[in-house]
Amino acid sequence: MHSTETNPQDGHPPRDGDEYLPENAATEAQLAEAEQQLAALKEQWLRERAEMDNQRKRMARDLEQARRFANERVLADLLPVIDSLQAGLGVADADAARLREGMELTLKQLLKATGDHGLEMVDPTGQAFDPERHQAMSLVDAPGAAPGSVVQVYQKGFVLNGRLLRPAMVVVAKAD
Repeated sequence: MHSTETNPQDGHPPRDGDEYLPENAATEAQLAEAEQQLAALKEQWLRERAEMDNQRKRMARDLEQARRFANERVLADLLPVIDSLQAGLGVADADAARLREGMELTLKQLLKATGDHGLEMVDPTGQAFDPERHQAMSLVDAPGAAPGSVVQVYQKGFVLNGRLLRPAMVVVAKAD
């Protein structure tokens, strides 16, 4: 007989105890093996899912830590500037010349610290006006200056790693 035959008593395929027992045993063994494989795959899937979840949580923690301490190096480099300012403020009998000298040195420290982190000052005096990097505050007659050139800078601009952070506020020479 074939496995497609049915039990004449109940119309179902043969089961344990039926006359087709060897065929049933093989099918039962295949089913048990498939169930074991399924259970193993499910367990593997659950472990991989848990590992992915743990990795996602670790990455979220690392990203949060990176955000919280991203400017740590910059701030550490600014500490000497703060120290210089505090020392300057602590001097009681400094004259204007010494105060100016101290401020110039402190500014150099600050510009070095910020420059080390990609900040560049934009001083376009004498250059052609660039609306991408400069903000014109006014136009003036400027004999001897090229038309459209920057003749005065009210406020210097800054570029951070090639990207404009603040445009320079400038006065531009009028065309004749």
